[in-house]
Amino acid sequence: MRVGVGVLGGGTVGGTLARKLLAERENIAAKSGVELELVKVAVRDLDRERPFPAEYVTDDLQSVVDDPDVQLVVELMGGIEPAGDLILRALAAGKPVVTANKALIAERGPEIFEAATAAGVSILFEAAVGGGIPLIRPLSESLAGERLNRLLGIVNGTTNYILSAMDADGAPYADVLAEAQRLGYAEADPTADVGGGDAAAKATILAGLAFGVWVGADAVHTEGIDGIDTLDIEFARDLGYCVKLLAVAESVNGGVSVRVHPTLVPLDHPLANVRGAHNAVFVEGPDIGDLLFMGPGAGGGPTATAVLGDVIDAARDLLAGTRVAPRIKLGEGSVVPFGEISSKWYIRLEVADAPGVLAQIAGVFGEHGVSIMSVWQDGRGDDATLLLVTHDAPEAAHQAAVRALDGLDTVKQVAAAIRVISPEP
Repeated sequence: MRVGVGVLGGGTVGGTLARKLLAERENIAAKSGVELELVKVAVRDLDRERPFPAEYVTDDLQSVVDDPDVQLVVELMGGIEPAGDLILRALAAGKPVVTANKALIAERGPEIFEAATAAGVSILFEAAVGGGIPLIRPLSESLAGERLNRLLGIVNGTTNYILSAMDADGAPYADVLAEAQRLGYAEADPTADVGGGDAAAKATILAGLAFGVWVGADAVHTEGIDGIDTLDIEFARDLGYCVKLLAVAESVNGGVSVRVHPTLVPLDHPLANVRGAHNAVFVEGPDIGDLLFMGPGAGGGPTATAVLGDVIDAARDLLAGTRVAPRIKLGEGSVVPFGEISSKWYIRLEVADAPGVLAQIAGVFGEHGVSIMSVWQDGRGDDATLLLVTHDAPEAAHQAAVRALDGLDTVKQVAAAIRVISPEP
């Protein structure tokens, strides 16, 4: 049975999807029982060469959504607008939508889910988190009966590539970023990646899937990797850790916490071995134990494959006349303020190498209710480097202690403060 497909966006992923729909039409029909017919692909530049025939190309975005031969819409143009309004227009017309637009889902997710629910059609977004990694479907279906504890995600390939290269080569951040841009792993403006914004959008989606509570991307505590020094990567390895940018979503204190920040991960943890531009999500639950989903987090081929899987699912539902509900089912729940989260910290201090300094520093931590787990000191003439790893303590207490340390005459610099992954909550 035929389903006409209209694609918004003919870039790397959209172009690959269009090519696959044309080249693999018979194979898809044989394997899935659904005949997918490419109708139109909307692009911004009509003159650009595409990996599919020009007869399918249009620059009229709205015509794709409104075309009666288009029964299913795929949005791959990115950005918030006009993508958001086009998706809502398609849903209102009773047309299922497949998207890979994590920023849009993170910003307007509840509105889009409500529109899909009202229309009774699919809104699918497997490729929005983790690119080609099958992740959304397992979380929303296979693990729907599991009360998950926590998700830890390496969900941005650019930052993982940079941190992996800094670890392997000992090169400074700026040099590795420049190389990543040259190789195409980082954008000309890498702010969304290295600043943590891309990971925060994905963390919002993961939290909604895992816990049914919507935490908007603007409410996700977000820190990037641009302040990470190669020296701390080296010290971390000496202490038995590596540095990763993690998206963390967890059930804690009767609510949900969602955050993105650099984190020290033990070298024997599965996420420590996720290197290069790969993505991975580590899922913890009381009955399933630990699960690791890992693979390519971006790229035209892997992402288009994930999108095509959603297209087939949505087409099947459409042909069956099934009234469907969004994969994220939002319920009641509270967002735990970031300051109430407990964690361990790694702290590097540049201090005067003088008697009583360590006792003074320990006193500051004690005043703020933070206990020190281990200390390592490297003396250099009149100065010294102190590496501290603390026990679990509230975020607010750690921050207050670091501010107090910064005011001590004997502390020349709080050079680094990075959170350390804790055992399962």
